[in-house]
Amino acid sequence: MSRWQQESLSLKPKDNEIFAETMTSQALFYTIIGILLLNFIVDKILDYLNAQHFNDPIPAELEDVYDRSDYQKSQSYKKENYRFGLLTSTTSLVATLAFFFLDGFAWVDGWVRSFTDNTIVIALVFFGSILLASDILSTPFSYYHTFVIEEKFGFNKTTRKTFFLDKLKGWVMMAIVGGLLLAAIVWFYESTGSDFWLYAWGVVTVFAVFMNLFYARLIVPIFNKQTPLEAGELRSKIETYANKVGFTLDKIFVIDGSKRSTKANAYFSGFGSEKRVTLYDTLINDLEEEEIVAVLAHEVGHYKKNHIIINLVASILTTGFTFWLLSLLVGNPLLSEALSVSQPSFHIGLIAFGVLYTPISEITGLIMNYLSRKFEYQADNYAKATFREQPLISGLKKLSKNSLSNLTPHPAYVFAHYSHPTLLQRFQNLKNT
Repeated sequence: MSRWQQESLSLKPKDNEIFAETMTSQALFYTIIGILLLNFIVDKILDYLNAQHFNDPIPAELEDVYDRSDYQKSQSYKKENYRFGLLTSTTSLVATLAFFFLDGFAWVDGWVRSFTDNTIVIALVFFGSILLASDILSTPFSYYHTFVIEEKFGFNKTTRKTFFLDKLKGWVMMAIVGGLLLAAIVWFYESTGSDFWLYAWGVVTVFAVFMNLFYARLIVPIFNKQTPLEAGELRSKIETYANKVGFTLDKIFVIDGSKRSTKANAYFSGFGSEKRVTLYDTLINDLEEEEIVAVLAHEVGHYKKNHIIINLVASILTTGFTFWLLSLLVGNPLLSEALSVSQPSFHIGLIAFGVLYTPISEITGLIMNYLSRKFEYQADNYAKATFREQPLISGLKKLSKNSLSNLTPHPAYVFAHYSHPTLLQRFQNLKNT
């Protein structure tokens, strides 16, 4: 008979119940640790598989993207980011595991409860202190990536002042927006019991719709300067195209992306009267006017195909499912006990639930990425049908070159992480459609 069996037989009935509960909470704790480790291992395997393709020859269709020196530069960039990503993710995992094994959540919970018993304040200070500490610990890595790696390869335009101001602004935004949402959710939990998920879902839905409408108007100006695209040949070409496809577009803005990086981008935001197209100034500098119109035609395709609305609805439904599942589990004392917290609470339950939900979020993430890649094909096809394929292809090639993109990613890595098809897949789709 084992020592564990002897001890369990010697316990009184009440002690046996306590022991069984303890074993259950311990099992839950190690389930949480197992999920964290499994998620890390799967990610590292995918990263490794992807890295094995860094030296693959460029596909014949994309041979004009890089010359020899640029391709060598892109390989060096990929390898350096791979090594740095391995360091940062490993450090993050070690810190996270240490926090779990050293009962860090219990310590923070006890510290907060030492000066307040208001459940909303406890939750706000609890999450605020953990998120702030986590961000401070990650700042040296972010700083190194920006001012060493990105600087080394000619991408960085961020000043140290901008870097730290962005941090401060991010903290303020997190405190105000995140704090208000969290406070509302905790209040609903305390006030409405098991039905809180419906009220929380409603609040988050209203917030999501509001942000989709007014993000570019309210949030972007905090970090970047936006100016209307000035009158000229480019604006005339854009307006001509918009009129051709019956698309009302009077809000075309240029954002000072060069304030932080040389990498270029463009995006569509809002809907209804709030729809707008935003072009990075780096995009205007890097591409020819026909290529810019082709990229914009792709963005218009997203709107015409209702991708923005579909993504919003999918996000809202996923959030509702998550809140419903949270309502079933968050009140279970085992979640708190698994993290060595004797007094059950919403914020501790939310931490445990967040990790336990990881496998589901990974699956929904795969589905959303798959859907996103399908939408990218559809938007490309729309741009080809309503404008031309060649300027879009040449524009995509230039954007890939200027960002030293990986032209030969591993298919499994693409499936797991890419929200866009690869450049080769987009090229073949445009040529074969």
